[in-house]
Amino acid sequence: MIIYNVTVKVDHDVAEEWLEWMRQVHIPDVMATGYFESYKLLHLYGHDDHQGITYAIQYTCKDLDTLARYQETEAPRLQREHAERFKDKYVAFRTILEEV
Repeated sequence: MIIYNVTVKVDHDVAEEWLEWMRQVHIPDVMATGYFESYKLLHLYGHDDHQGITYAIQYTCKDLDTLARYQETEAPRLQREHAERFKDKYVAFRTILEEV
């Protein structure tokens, strides 16, 4: 099982809007692509929240080929929508994990 982890630090002034948009729009759009089997939306505790609130979204898929197809076909559009909506109000990085 592969976990596609997206960690995002969101500015305080848009944190509530961002969280609602993620729950209502972005995550459902990602899941609707059919590449992922499940997801978790997590808040990172013990992280420095002075400059923003940090979240991790973990999407699970069956293998690296599935993730690669998502990254080639759907990710650019979905990431662009996120960037256009929240512009300079966040920073994000992505990691790929394998369940062992």
